[in-house]
Amino acid sequence: MPRWLPRGILLFWSGLVVLVVLRWLLGKTRGLLIVLLVSLFLSVAIEPGVNRLARRGWRRGSATGLVLIAVFLAFVVLVGAVGTLVGQQIADLLTNSERYVNQVVDFINDNFGQEINPEDVMDEINDPDGAVQRFIQSQADEALRLSVQFLGFLLQVLSVILFTFYLVADGPKLRRAICSRLPEDRQLRVLEAWNLAIEKTGGYLYSRGILAILSAFFHGIVFWILDLPASIALAIWVGIVSQFLPVIGTYLAGLLPVLVALVEDPTDVIVVLIAVVVYQQIENYLFLPRITARTLDLHPAVAFGSALFGAAILGAPGAILALPFAATLQAFAAQYGAHHDVIDDELTRAPPSRDRRRRWFRRDSA
Repeated sequence: MPRWLPRGILLFWSGLVVLVVLRWLLGKTRGLLIVLLVSLFLSVAIEPGVNRLARRGWRRGSATGLVLIAVFLAFVVLVGAVGTLVGQQIADLLTNSERYVNQVVDFINDNFGQEINPEDVMDEINDPDGAVQRFIQSQADEALRLSVQFLGFLLQVLSVILFTFYLVADGPKLRRAICSRLPEDRQLRVLEAWNLAIEKTGGYLYSRGILAILSAFFHGIVFWILDLPASIALAIWVGIVSQFLPVIGTYLAGLLPVLVALVEDPTDVIVVLIAVVVYQQIENYLFLPRITARTLDLHPAVAFGSALFGAAILGAPGAILALPFAATLQAFAAQYGAHHDVIDDELTRAPPSRDRRRRWFRRDSA
């Protein structure tokens, strides 16, 4: 037997035991890891605002508390507005179910050549042994479980706020403790990387926040003209979901106002769909290039792939956290490493910009 064989067997089984223990620990502490990651990215996002207040004479703890309170209030307003909207729509649907069923059936019969009897549909809905009533009864038992999950969610939100407060308020102390263990050249690299992460992550979230406000303003006007219920809440929902969920966020955000319009007046659904598509084009060609010119923008494929990767690891929180993480990695890749001139080839030749295309179009027209 070779001398290294017993040691190799021992190292193999020791490594296997360590991996099993680490997997068990990750499974048990998954919720805590999500809270810590959310707190870390939130602290990086709000630190530029806290640093600005601190430079104006604010105590760092007071500045951190003020920014966190503003973020928490915005979150509560969003959840409350969307929750109120959903509750109102459910209550209105249950109260006026017959009128809505008649409207939908008439719309289908008039536009698709069907001959559906509204009374048959209402009898199916009110049948105690029917699929609709069975579904409603099955959901009644979920109220307690949803209440417990909501309390757990509130506890996680409070934990995130607490961890974020200490990470930002004691940020200089934390960085001093880390740098005290490193030589001077390493300290400079750590601080440069930290500052780059704060700048790019904060800039990414800042640009997305501006785009969300513009989107909410545009869609709020459209929903107000259509006289949709809770038009402000719907507009806020569309603005936030469309900006912070990559690629599919626009379609998921437009789903709720489409359902509300379908309940109120089916003919408004077409107007809502047109408004969502038109604004998406305006944003892509007008707002997005100008707002992200000074911050950081992610390629749609990178954003979508990052969201899928984050969702596969941490679920819904991972899909959202993956975006600023990918933006930070893109910033590091652009900041560090060698850059070379690209050869002129058909596969690498970039198309002309929109301004140049406009000039060529005017020249050809002349």
